[in-house]
Amino acid sequence: MEIKPCKPYISKVCGYKLLRRPDGSAFKLYYVSLLGRGKPEPYDWATAGIKQDAYEAAIARLAPEGVGFITAFTPITKVFRFAPSAETIMHVRAYNSATMEPLDLSRPGHYLEFACYAEAELAAEEYRAWAGAPSVEKYLSTFAAFAGGKVASHDKLAAYAASL
Repeated sequence: MEIKPCKPYISKVCGYKLLRRPDGSAFKLYYVSLLGRGKPEPYDWATAGIKQDAYEAAIARLAPEGVGFITAFTPITKVFRFAPSAETIMHVRAYNSATMEPLDLSRPGHYLEFACYAEAELAAEEYRAWAGAPSVEKYLSTFAAFAGGKVASHDKLAAYAASL
């Protein structure tokens, strides 16, 4: 297995809001910055040069359908929705945050990228909220408590592989 180097990982949820569309679709939007990297501009909403109002207008033009949540990092946006065909399943699509061009989540070995740490934490909380909510409106009325987090070691997999 080839192990690629990873950058330090400190995430911060720096904003959230509910986006509703006229067709009834609704998504909770989470803005997430990655901090502690040598050059913050590409990873931090405060310095990236992408304005949140322009970003939200681009999401409106994208017009995702359904109910779910969006994780908005400056390089990548993921739209998670509860599947219309089976609402106990979660779908995900990815986009370049600056252009809204679709991104392929395929990875080597026939895997698909699911989530980074912040996305996984938000997905877990959102899924728990969905499972426990008696209605869509009740689900939409709450946001995840996850405010961000740090990965203690971003090179433990490489160290493990090197020790074999």
